Amino acid sequence: MTLALTAFAASAEPPSPGPKDFDLPAVFHFGEFGVTKPMLLVVLSLFVIVGLFSTMARPAAVVPGRMQFAGELVYGFVRNGIARENIGSAEFMRFVPYLFTIFLFVLVNNFYGLFPFLQFPSMSHIGYPLAIAILSWLVYNGAGIKKKGFLGYLKHETVPGGMKGPILLLLVPLEFLSNILLRPITLTLRLFATMFAGHLLLILFSLGGSYLLLHSDNSLALPAGLVSSLLAIAISFLEILIMFLQAYVFTLLSSMYIGEALADEH
Repeated sequence: MTLALTAFAASAEPPSPGPKDFDLPAVFHFGEFGVTKPMLLVVLSLFVIVGLFSTMARPAAVVPGRMQFAGELVYGFVRNGIARENIGSAEFMRFVPYLFTIFLFVLVNNFYGLFPFLQFPSMSHIGYPLAIAILSWLVYNGAGIKKKGFLGYLKHETVPGGMKGPILLLLVPLEFLSNILLRPITLTLRLFATMFAGHLLLILFSLGGSYLLLHSDNSLALPAGLVSSLLAIAISFLEILIMFLQAYVFTLLSSMYIGEALADEH
């Protein structure tokens, strides 16, 4: 959004935000390879997460301080509220590190969209949610195959319990399509579309409000510009909730898929 605002200020033309605002130029080139802002933000998120939780875990006191308490609160939320609830007490612990990591990774990269100068949610580029969706797909399918064997897992995912007869000719392909092929796509699109649409709305109302307040001579421009600017602020607060919810939903669905893959019955 920073680039869009800068370009608008330089041209003073009516804003026309769209997908082009997500196609950011390279910040610098590494040989023939262009390094873009989203790439840098994804790398930065790794340092942010590791640095933040190293700081939180370093005291390891019996009576936690504020930072340690915050870290334990987030960890406990993922461990008990997501992993244990959906995978079960017997096997959930070995998946907690993965679920905790993707929750923080998605959350940090979503929240970039609200920080000045950064102002770009990495997950609004479809490649990033697609990559972690494929990773979740590999994790839950791998866990199911390890426990049940390849053919046993395939039967578990495609044959509903208690179903017999010719109806299976219809159900098995549908279950295979739904449970095996489409899950990474739906995981990807849910996260990507929400972050893309939210950031596009912020650009729209921010640029629209700026144009109406600074460059329009219409008598209705001032009140319309004020309304547009206020809507941009309101959407920013709404985005805080949505960014958290999308990280939660992505992690929750990943844990549910793992739990289903390990369950004894379909």
